[in-house]
Amino acid sequence: MMGKDSSVMKAWEATVRKTQAVAKKRANSIFGTTHVAHADEEDNKDDQSGSDASELYHAERVLPNGDYYKGEWADNFPHGKGKYLWTDGCMYVGEWFKGKTMGKGRFTWPSGPTYEGEFKSGYMDGTGTYTASNGDTYKGQWVVNLKHGHGVKSFANGDRYEGEWRRGLEDGQGRYQWKDGNHYVGEWRNGTIWGKGSFVWGNGNRYEGYWEDGLPKGNGTFKWSDGSFYVGNWSKDPSDQSGTYYPCGTSEEGHLEWDPQEVFNELSEYSICPGEKVSILPSQKKLAVWRSTKGGDGAKPRRMSVDGRVSVGLEKPSDRMQIWGGAEGDFSGYRTPTRGGALDEDLLGLHIDDARTQLHTLKAPRKSKRQGETICKGHKNYELMLNLQLGIRHAIGRPAPSASLDLKPSAFDSKEKVWTRFPPEGSKYTPPHASIEFKWKDYCPVVFRALRKLFKVDAADYMISICGDDALRELSSPGKSGSFFYLTNDDRYMIKTMKKAEAKALLRMLPAYYNHFRVFENALLTKFYGLHCVKLTGPTQKKVRFIIMGNLFCSEYTINRRFDLKGSSLGRITDKPETEISETTILKDLDLNFIFRLQRTWYQEFCRQIDRDCELLEQEGIMDYSLLVGIHFKDISADGDLIPSGSRTPSGDSESDGTPHISRVDVDQLLLDPSRWASIKLGVNMPARVERTMRRSGCELQLVGEPVGEFYEVVLFFGIIDVLQDYDITKKLEHAYKSIQYDPTSISAVDPKQYSKRFRDFIFRIFSEDS
Repeated sequence: MMGKDSSVMKAWEATVRKTQAVAKKRANSIFGTTHVAHADEEDNKDDQSGSDASELYHAERVLPNGDYYKGEWADNFPHGKGKYLWTDGCMYVGEWFKGKTMGKGRFTWPSGPTYEGEFKSGYMDGTGTYTASNGDTYKGQWVVNLKHGHGVKSFANGDRYEGEWRRGLEDGQGRYQWKDGNHYVGEWRNGTIWGKGSFVWGNGNRYEGYWEDGLPKGNGTFKWSDGSFYVGNWSKDPSDQSGTYYPCGTSEEGHLEWDPQEVFNELSEYSICPGEKVSILPSQKKLAVWRSTKGGDGAKPRRMSVDGRVSVGLEKPSDRMQIWGGAEGDFSGYRTPTRGGALDEDLLGLHIDDARTQLHTLKAPRKSKRQGETICKGHKNYELMLNLQLGIRHAIGRPAPSASLDLKPSAFDSKEKVWTRFPPEGSKYTPPHASIEFKWKDYCPVVFRALRKLFKVDAADYMISICGDDALRELSSPGKSGSFFYLTNDDRYMIKTMKKAEAKALLRMLPAYYNHFRVFENALLTKFYGLHCVKLTGPTQKKVRFIIMGNLFCSEYTINRRFDLKGSSLGRITDKPETEISETTILKDLDLNFIFRLQRTWYQEFCRQIDRDCELLEQEGIMDYSLLVGIHFKDISADGDLIPSGSRTPSGDSESDGTPHISRVDVDQLLLDPSRWASIKLGVNMPARVERTMRRSGCELQLVGEPVGEFYEVVLFFGIIDVLQDYDITKKLEHAYKSIQYDPTSISAVDPKQYSKRFRDFIFRIFSEDS
C-alpha cells in the first residue's frame, strides 16, 4: 500500500511541477519579479510547524492552475483581505471569508468594466457602483448580481435614470431623462414605461396619464405650455382614440388642427437605452485552492450521516485539489481537473470505488404518450364537445363593449339567467350545426372577459385553441370528485365538468377572486377563463357545467415529476407500483422526496404570495386545495439516471463543513441576460434546485424526509389548484367520521382556518431559500 501511495505522489508532483513553472513565468510577467512561494513549499512549512489550520497568515501564491493570490489566508482559503488574479485577466481586490468574496471589494474585468462595492457569498450584493466599458455607470442597490432596489444609472449617451430597479430592470417608480432634457416621471415595469406617469417636453408641453409598453394607453391628458389641454382615451390604434380639446381663455383656435397621433410620432424617437451586458459574473469565477492533507494516517474518521450512509476508504488524489466557486453553496463536487496542472486518475491507473453513498440512483420516470383520448366522431362525449365549441365560439365572437377592469357590482350577479337556444337549423343569433339541439348559458360574461384581459389572453387565440379544427382530448379517468377533464390540442387550456356546488362556490367568491388578481399579478391560484353550462333538450333536460382553466404544465419543457401536495398524510401516497409510474403520474405528499430551493428574491415573493392566496381562500371558506408542482430535471443520462449537480461532500468531513458547495452556473447564465426574466414568473419556468430527502426507517408517515445533500438543477412549475371546495356539511361529516378512526391532524377534511395553517406550515417546510 505504501508503494502505491509513493507512486501516486510522484506522479502528482511531476504534474504539478510542470504547471507551476508556467504559472511562475506568467505571474512574473504580470507583477514583476518577486518571490512566489510554491504551494507545496507552503504546505510543507505548515506541516513542519504544526500550526493551527485556522490561523490567519499572509500568503503570496501561484496556484496550480496558474491563478495568483496575494493576501491573508486561513484554513486553506483566502480569508481577510487579499488580491486574486485569474489567468483570463479578471481580478478581485477586497475582503474574503473562507474562500468567498464577502464584504467590500473591487472586481475588474479585462475588457475594462469595474464593480466597486459590497459582495455577499461571491455575488455583487448590497450597495455598489458598476462602470461599463462603454461608460455607462450604475450606482445603487444590488441583489445577487442584479440591480435591485433604488439606484441611479448614467448612460454614456447622456441619458439618466433614477428610481427603483427589480431583477436588473427599471421597475417601480422612476425618472428617466434623455440627453435633450425631455423626461418621464412615473411607473415602470420590466424596463418599460408602464402604468401612470408624466412625459415632459423641453418646450413645456406634457402628457399625464396611463402608459403601456412605452406609449400612452388609456385615460390621459396632453397639456400645452399656453394652458390649453386635450383629455381623452389614448391608443396607438387611431380608431380607438377619442377625446376633447379645451382651449385656454386667450387662444380660442390654438391647437384645433392638432392630431393626438403626433404624440405617438414624437415618442417613437425616445427609446430607453438598454445598457451593456456583463460578460461574466463574479460568482462564476472559480478559485483554484491547494489543499494540504495534514496528519496522514491520523486523520479523523469520516462520520456517518443521518440515514446511516458512511463514506470511507482510500483518499482520492483529487481530494488534494478542489475547485471552489466564489458563491456560498457553490461547490462543483470532487473533480479531476483537466490539463493545466491537474491529476488524472485514469492516467495513474487508479480506479477507486466511490463509497460516498448507499443511496440508490434516482431514475427519471418512464416516458408517457401524449395525455388523453382524442374525442372523435362516435365517442360518447362527441356531441357534448361540439356543443361546448359552438357555445364558446358564440360567446367570444359576439360583439361586446371594450372590457374595462373597473367592474360594477351587477357584473358579478349570477341570478340573471340568459339561455341561448342552438337549434340544428340555426337561428337569428346562432349558426346551423350538425349536433342535436341544446341551450347555452354564460355565467358572468363581463367578469370573465375582464379576467381574460387581465391574464393577457388574446380572444382570437383563445377561440382557436378551444374551437379550432383540432378536437379536444379527454383525460383517461375522472378525478376524485367525479368530474371529467378535457385538454385543448395545444395543451394551453383545461376544461373541467363541475358539480352545481362547485359552480356556486366560484360565483360566490368571484368578486374577491377578481380583485385578488387585480392586486396581485403573481397570484398562484388557478386561472379561470370562463364558466358555462350546456343544457341538453329532450326528456332528460341534463345540465353539464364547464369551467375553463389554464393548464399549469403547458411548457416547452418536459415535466418529469408531478406532485399534488396538501400537507396531510392519510391516504396521501400513490397506489401505483414504481414500474407503472410515468411522467404524467400525479404523486402525493408521502411520495415527495425533495426540498425545493428557490433563489432569495423568488423565495421571498413565494412566501408572501402563498400567505396572500391562503388568506383569500380562508376568508372564502375554501379547503382541500393543493399545491400542484411540476419538475423538469435538466440533467438526465442516456440510461435515464438523474444526474446530481454537485453537492455537499457526502462524507461529512469536518474540514469541508461550512465551505462553498453548489454550482450556480445555470443561475449565473440566466442573470447574464436579464431580458430572459420576462419568460419567468412566480410558478412558471423558474430555474431552481431540488435537494433529495429520505424518510427515516420506520417512519412511513413522516411528511418531510431528511435532506441528504444531493442536489439537482431543475425548472419548476407550481400553482394552487382545487380551490372550489366549501367546508360544507359533507366535509364536516367526513371530518367527524375520520377523526374517530385516525389522527385528526392527518386527514384532509378540516375547517378552512386549520387547513390554511397546516397547508402553509407544510409548504414552508418543503420550500426554502437557496443559500
